[in-house]
Amino acid sequence: MKLNCDLGESFGAWQMGLDDQVMPHIDLANIACGFHAGDPDVMAQTLALAKRHNVMIGAHPSYPDKQGFGRRSMALTEQELTHCLHYQIAALEGMAKVHGLTLTYVKPHGALYNDMMADERILLSVIKAIAQYSGKLKLMILATADAKRHQQLANEHGVTLILEAFADRQYTDQGHLVSRKIPGSVHNKAALIAQVKQLLNTGSVTTQSGKKLTLNADSLCVHGDNADGIALISEIKALCQTS
Repeated sequence: MKLNCDLGESFGAWQMGLDDQVMPHIDLANIACGFHAGDPDVMAQTLALAKRHNVMIGAHPSYPDKQGFGRRSMALTEQELTHCLHYQIAALEGMAKVHGLTLTYVKPHGALYNDMMADERILLSVIKAIAQYSGKLKLMILATADAKRHQQLANEHGVTLILEAFADRQYTDQGHLVSRKIPGSVHNKAALIAQVKQLLNTGSVTTQSGKKLTLNADSLCVHGDNADGIALISEIKALCQTS
């Protein structure tokens, strides 16, 4: 299973994450496009890192909400959302070309990601926006119990999905992430490693209620905001290579 990580989320003098330490351990880099984090310098630095370590790159667009780090929902029209996505994707793709890199997928960030997984109308708007963009980009979304329906929607518009699972989050019976406000929603190290092993061995997770839910995810999302996180990613990578 390929590892993906949200990167390029620094801005100016404000540093977010340990991108240079994370990049050697991952397969896909979801790079911020400036609307929730990132700036031209950070984008260029992150792309250079990805090229150095031969990591596949994807756009990580969000609602236009830098002050809220893209974590606040916004009531955009379908046209506004489409233009918002195209603007961000084009910015990263243009900079990627300068580095001799090819953009291959899109993973929405924060509130936009959560909203599209909760509301099929928003998901369809995102799928259509990706379909309209040139270059046959793939779309990364959460692997849930509704994956077949989501695949159907994507297929209707000629978009290929990358289904992702989360190493550190607890799941509902429908395959959605349990709210961070609920105790236990973020796994400790032992529970995280157990979930990773289960995903690798059976393609499933054990939900909050104890139900076994098959996800068959293509990629695993990891986070590297501190030294402990980097060590954990390295351990997860080793598990993936031996599974």
